[in-house]
Amino acid sequence: MKDRILSIDLGASTAPIVQETNGRNWISYGTDDWANTYPQFLIDLYYNSSTNAAIINATADMIAGNDIVIEDENERDLDRIVKLKQFIANPNGKETLHELVKKLAFDFKLQGGFAINIIWSQDRTQISEIYHVPVEKLRCEKPDKMGRITGYYISADWSNPRQNKPYRVPAFNVNDRTSASQILYSGLYSPNMEAYHTPDYLAGNNWSLIDQKVAEFHLNNIANGFSGSYVFSFANGVPTREERMEVERSLAQKFTGSENAGKFILTFSDDKTRTPEITPISTSDLSDQFLTLQELLVQNILTAHRVTSKTLMGIDSTNGFSSNTDELVNAANFYLNTVVRGFQLQLIKDLRKIFRVNNMDMPIDFVQLKPITVQFDSKTVREVMTTDEIREELGLPALNEDDETVQEKVDFAKVGSMVTDGVELPLYDTIEEAEAEAEKMGCKGHHEHKQDGKTYYMPCESHDQITSLNKCNCKKETNSFTELHKWIDESGEDIESGDWEIVDEENADGEHEDFNFESELNKLVNDKLELASTGTARPNARSTQDGVNDSYSDYYKVRYMYTKDDGLSQRGPTRDFCRIMMNAQKVYRKEDILQLTTKEVNKGWGPKGRSDTYSIWLWKGGGNCHHYFRRVIYKSSLRNAKRPINDDQIISQAKAISEGFTLKRNSPLVAKAPKTMKNNGFLEPR
Repeated sequence: MKDRILSIDLGASTAPIVQETNGRNWISYGTDDWANTYPQFLIDLYYNSSTNAAIINATADMIAGNDIVIEDENERDLDRIVKLKQFIANPNGKETLHELVKKLAFDFKLQGGFAINIIWSQDRTQISEIYHVPVEKLRCEKPDKMGRITGYYISADWSNPRQNKPYRVPAFNVNDRTSASQILYSGLYSPNMEAYHTPDYLAGNNWSLIDQKVAEFHLNNIANGFSGSYVFSFANGVPTREERMEVERSLAQKFTGSENAGKFILTFSDDKTRTPEITPISTSDLSDQFLTLQELLVQNILTAHRVTSKTLMGIDSTNGFSSNTDELVNAANFYLNTVVRGFQLQLIKDLRKIFRVNNMDMPIDFVQLKPITVQFDSKTVREVMTTDEIREELGLPALNEDDETVQEKVDFAKVGSMVTDGVELPLYDTIEEAEAEAEKMGCKGHHEHKQDGKTYYMPCESHDQITSLNKCNCKKETNSFTELHKWIDESGEDIESGDWEIVDEENADGEHEDFNFESELNKLVNDKLELASTGTARPNARSTQDGVNDSYSDYYKVRYMYTKDDGLSQRGPTRDFCRIMMNAQKVYRKEDILQLTTKEVNKGWGPKGRSDTYSIWLWKGGGNCHHYFRRVIYKSSLRNAKRPINDDQIISQAKAISEGFTLKRNSPLVAKAPKTMKNNGFLEPR
């Protein structure tokens, strides 16, 4: 009877147990019943809970979308577009990038994380191939003294590691390309998890387990003909043991099982008192109890997955057809924006790390799946409508050519410059451009200069002639940026900073100008670490953002680098302000960048061109600029730390706090090139 009774251990925990074991190089990840096999436990729940499986399948499809596309393709560099499209079409010789991402998206939803096997080229300059690695085959290596996980172990079956011996694969690291094969393991932040990423529906696993047990109970009932429903009593004496077993086998064979439903019982006796008695066992509205339990477990599983509509997941709803249609549209928009989008952004972020190595980094996005009630998706709209038609549909004015764009049409393509006695002199690719510029400057002809083995052409017949021209305003332009050069000399720091190690680089997207990112990092790490009384390292310039603990030991410092958006194509020359900032190759403290708001470092690019000062933090080089600020996080050696810290966890927490900053959010402009902003970074349409 044991197999016929619904038995659920309400004290059982489905939360993972993560622990380090002596004699093993990996971190164990499992439960009491699933030792070091927690990912397999999640797979088992997926296969045995229909509600859980339906939600995971639907969400994974939404995350992967219909396709992956390059954003604003017409404004991107052609060579990079071609290179990236080739990679999207063939990342490993077996599948397209979208097909690979569909596997990653499924793991991401089911397991809470995903893993990519990265294969470097022979010369280690490019990533030649990427492959999907099933998360259930991966375990994290024990962290080093700095708290970093530098490798992963792969096994075909972690329930039997002796027979399926694990082997080590180094973690993805662009600064250490010794191994041709590396693994990038990533996911969303999981509280109190140092190594692994857990699924977002973790709290609903007990209900999925109940769903599995209820299904098994009903299956056993059908297989056994609901054998617990009747008692057979015989009044003709007590047979031997062998006879009793034979009677039981005969009854079971004749009346149990789904194929025996509807059969009747026929008995014969010569005495009424010896007639077999068949007594039904009262189940007391058991069917109603199971219906109530089913509704309860479905609702709790939906809640754990943050699903507001059963219909969206392919689960029948009690509403009418028209109500279902309205529900589906609203639920789809809510679920896509609050749940699915977070998964997609994390996938995009990690894919762009790979693109950046191959010098083909450009903004990409997913073509979203839409409910059947939506007529067109975003890709179809872009294919059949012009930009102005789309803007009109959104209630926005049509785009007009701005002043800089018009100027780019008549300016010549200056490719560089040469400074002589403080005078910046233009260089061109062709003789025609140099001689045309010479006429504008008041001289004739051209002369040649060589840089890095390539020949360039400068206006005027000789170098002495161009430097002596009264009409040349180059000296004036150079002098106008004296304030900027002075600021760079005083505030700029080298990218590589002594005892400090770069642990994270990312667009400063969503960081408000008043948010102290560095201070938040060090507050978080102070809660994680207990240090000795002496510090280990000092930054090369004290900043109000350079966090300290009680013993004035620095953990992290945050700097910002002026960076070009290589995904945008550029037809005209680079502005002097942007060229000087890029050539400096320095990083800066945020408070120093904010001080530029009151300094005349880029005259004429203030509001409506009538001011020489404005927020460099938000608007960089001004309207139509192709640059943005990139956040660089450094970490000290932490040689006195009594226990390691996890950089990814600390940084992820700080980013989450930054995104929840309650002051007015105008700071996404920091991580955008003005060219990609509304009105191309100008206050009014041009």
